[in-house]
Amino acid sequence: MSQKLAAAIDHTLLRPDATPDQITQLCQEAAAHRFASVCVPPCYVRFAAEQLQNTGVPVCTVIGFPLGYALAKVKFFEAHQALADGATELDMVINVGALKAGRLEEVEEEIGQLAELCHLRGAILKVIIETALLTEDEIVTACQLCVEAGADFVKTSTGFANRGASVADIMLMRRSLPGGVRIKASGGIRTRTAALALLAAGADRIGSSNSLALLEEPSHETSAT
Repeated sequence: MSQKLAAAIDHTLLRPDATPDQITQLCQEAAAHRFASVCVPPCYVRFAAEQLQNTGVPVCTVIGFPLGYALAKVKFFEAHQALADGATELDMVINVGALKAGRLEEVEEEIGQLAELCHLRGAILKVIIETALLTEDEIVTACQLCVEAGADFVKTSTGFANRGASVADIMLMRRSLPGGVRIKASGGIRTRTAALALLAAGADRIGSSNSLALLEEPSHETSAT
């Protein structure tokens, strides 16, 4: 069970004070436990790719993180650089304000540009919609835009909002997405049972900075809500 769980976890370190030594440790842990990827700040992508060479563990990074309101062309440049540095998975934050204002074409176009770039480079695009800031209807709309724009995953959260992933969010997203579009749950996932509950609800990936604890602790904690 632990190996199956590890294969669904993006082993993450996105703190602003992350050091090279900590990134090295993150990569060593990812290689040892066969995590789905490491997720690191953009400035560490090349370094992480070097650390993980020949291990089979992909490098993931974040784009427009954590607030999402950078201009689309800035996100595009950031994505282009991350891919050039060795990332093969990108977690991009949408412009939440644009979504809430009804500027849906703008949101879809931005996602579509990054999806096209990723797919040309053989990479995966995960789109962070920040569910904590959205109504249920807005979550459904965001999912639809991600589908139309060609995203590979829809991701719940940055971990920087007032809450992270919930089982209710995941269930709503799963109902709103075709089977071919996967879901990543992230933010506040601190127990093994919470992670398993999110996967059971329909998540395909877990993003966590507590990955080792998720593998080690017994699964009898209170479920995510």
